[in-house]
Order: sequence, then C-alpha cells, then structure tokens
Amino acid sequence: MSFWEATGQSDEWYTPKYIFDALGCRFDLDVAHPQSQTHVPYDDMLYERSLECRWHGFIWMNPPFGGRNSIAAWLAKFFEHGNGIALTPDRTSAPWWQEANHKADAVLFIAGKVKFEKPDGSIGKSPSNGTTLFAAGPKAVSALIAADRAGLGQAMSRSSRLFSRVAA
Repeated sequence: MSFWEATGQSDEWYTPKYIFDALGCRFDLDVAHPQSQTHVPYDDMLYERSLECRWHGFIWMNPPFGGRNSIAAWLAKFFEHGNGIALTPDRTSAPWWQEANHKADAVLFIAGKVKFEKPDGSIGKSPSNGTTLFAAGPKAVSALIAADRAGLGQAMSRSSRLFSRVAA
C-alpha cells in the first residue's frame, strides 16, 4: 500500500494471488488474517490478538504495516516461531528489516512493486517501496526457491555469514 492512499485509515490490504501461486505451498496458519476472505491457502487463521496467541505449524504472515516500528514485534514473534514466510515492505535501512535479514534462512525480493488488493477486490496504487519475503525454516526456504524459479523475484539464502544467490 502506498502511504498516500490511506495513511492510518486501514491495515486491510491483501496479498495478491500470484504470490501464493509462485510460492506453491499451503500454510497451517495465517497469523494476521484480515476480516474478509483472501487468497491465502491456509487451514487455520488468527484475526485478533495474534501476537498474544500461540502460533502453530507453517505460518503465513502479512502483518499490519502500521506505525514506524510496529512490524518489529511481529517479526520478533515470527522468528521465535521459526517456521513460515513473512511479507514486509523493503525498508532495507530500517533496524527491524536489518535484524530480520540477519535472522532469515532465506529472503526473496519480489520483482516490481506489489499492488495489494483492497477489501472490495479493487487493486491499490503502486506502493512507494518494494516487498520482501522472509523465510524461517526449510519448508519456507523451498517455497522461496520455487517462487524465484517461477519468476516472482530473486531469492537469496544464508551461506555462512553472507547471502548467496540461490541456484536455479
């Protein structure tokens, strides 16, 4: 979502279906499920108080992009859980992004800018920044590699202390 479209008005912006098609996996739990049905292939969901609830299985996390550092708490719980895929804005200079990049087993930079969907099904404007997918755990790494091969973007995995391009 671009900040000029609805700053502070709503966190109800949905991930487009083509992202899930590229990942090619199903999630046990969507931990930040919106009020309406989305394209997330999930078995269970949390809508309210997700940060206070116990997470289980392989998770999908597209958290609210609210205030300046509000995503940090979501990422802390995500990496503590250690099994899933998190979608965040590409804010590579932000401390929370740097920390997530350090903790991730793999990262995928989505090619182009994702136009998220509004609850009414319409497509939002081009956002002001790109989008990152962070992987935690081997199933998530495999999904990011599949998405790279499907052309969604460029995946990189942790090798020693450096990231290296995932072999296609």
